[in-house]
Amino acid sequence: MKVLSQNTAFGGMQGVFQHDSAVLNCEMTFAVFVPPQAIAEKRPVLWYLSGLTCTHANVMDKGEYRRLAAELGLVIVCPDVSPRGDDVADEKTNWQMGKGAGFYLDATEKPWSDHYRMYSYITEELPALVAEHFRVDMDRQGIFGHSMGGHGALTIALRNPERFKSCSAFAPIVEPSTADWSKPAFEKYLGANRDTWRAYDACALVHDGARFPEFLIDQGKADSFLDNGLRPWLFEEAVKDTGIALTLRMHERYDHSYYFISTFMDDHLRWHAERLG
Repeated sequence: MKVLSQNTAFGGMQGVFQHDSAVLNCEMTFAVFVPPQAIAEKRPVLWYLSGLTCTHANVMDKGEYRRLAAELGLVIVCPDVSPRGDDVADEKTNWQMGKGAGFYLDATEKPWSDHYRMYSYITEELPALVAEHFRVDMDRQGIFGHSMGGHGALTIALRNPERFKSCSAFAPIVEPSTADWSKPAFEKYLGANRDTWRAYDACALVHDGARFPEFLIDQGKADSFLDNGLRPWLFEEAVKDTGIALTLRMHERYDHSYYFISTFMDDHLRWHAERLG
C-alpha cells in the first residue's frame, strides 16, 4: 500500500492511499480518516460509498465529516466508486456507465467482468486491507453512502447483516433495476436475465427475504433525480410489515448536491455512533 498524502485534522489523520487490487485488476485509490482515539485503541469503522461520477475525493473535500468523526472516534473509509486505468472498459460519453459508475456490483458480462467487481472489492478485499493497516474494530462496522453509493450501502447491508451494525443513506437509488438512470447499466453489467439483478436491488432484496434491523434515509424534495431515479417511497413500501425499521426524512428545498449531504452529515455520524457503541 502506497501513501499518497497524510494531513492532520481535528487531532486525527486524513490520508489518501493507493494499492494494487487483485479483485479489480487495477490500481485503486481510497481515503481514510483516523480519529485521535485510534492512537491508543481500535475504533469503529464507517464505510462511505460515493455516487455516480465521484471518486474518494468528493466526500473527503465536501462532506464535512472530520470534526464530528474525531469527536466520536469513528474511522471513516471512502473508497473509489469504480475500477480505474487505461485498460479498464469504459463508455466515455455516458456518465451512467463505466468509470465512475461501478454500481457496487460484480459484473458478469464482457468486457465489464474483467474489472468491474466492486461488490467483492468493498466487501472482501478493501476491508482486509484496512484491517491490516489501521487500528479498526471490524466487529463494529457501519455503512452509508449517497445516490449510487446509497444504493450500494443498502444492498451491501441487506446482504451482510451479520457484518454491519448500522446503515444509512443520502438520496439512494432504492430500486435500480427499474430506474431510468441505472437500468441500462445493469443490463450491460449483468446481462438480460433480470433475476440476476435482484441481488443488487434493495427493494428486490427485501421482497426476496433479506433483512436488516433499521435504516436512516435523508432525501431532498428539490432533488432533480427524485422521481425518475431515486424514489424512496418504493423502499418505504417494500419494508412495510417486514420488521425492518425505516426513518425516511424528506427535506424541503434540498437538492442532490454535497450542500445537502454536508447539512445532514452530523446526524448520520451520530446515528451510526449510537449503534456502533
